[in-house]
Amino acid sequence: MADNTKERTQAEAQFKKTQKQKESAEAMAAYVADAHAVRAKTARLKQLRLAKEAADKAVKDKPVEKAKKRST
Repeated sequence: MADNTKERTQAEAQFKKTQKQKESAEAMAAYVADAHAVRAKTARLKQLRLAKEAADKAVKDKPVEKAKKRST
């Protein structure tokens, strides 16, 4: 009976080790996915910011035409 409990203890330890490895892999995959999403969002926002700055500069550099007075 002592052999049976020893084998059971070893099997439980192996199961816990396998379970921990599986959970670690899932956590790492979630971490990588989150990091990728943050980088993608940052790149998109940077692109939008640069486009807005270019549009603002184009408007600022455009010569302003004075309105003609209307004769009534």
